[in-house]
Amino acid sequence: MTRKNVIVLAMAAFCAATVGVIASATMAAGGGNVRCPEIWAPVICSNGVTYPNQCYADRARARGCVRTGDI
Repeated sequence: MTRKNVIVLAMAAFCAATVGVIASATMAAGGGNVRCPEIWAPVICSNGVTYPNQCYADRARARGCVRTGDI
């Protein structure tokens, strides 16, 4: 492998890692395509919508959520 190929591969790896970090930060902030677990722990929020679990409510940016068993 030539030196040029090594440099190109190193730059590609750096770019891929950078994109991964940015995507993770976006998901943590509630944006992007957050994948929520398929766990049934329903919550109802102040908008009157019942979500399968808190993750789905957070993804929808719903507020004032409580577990349906807690009301």
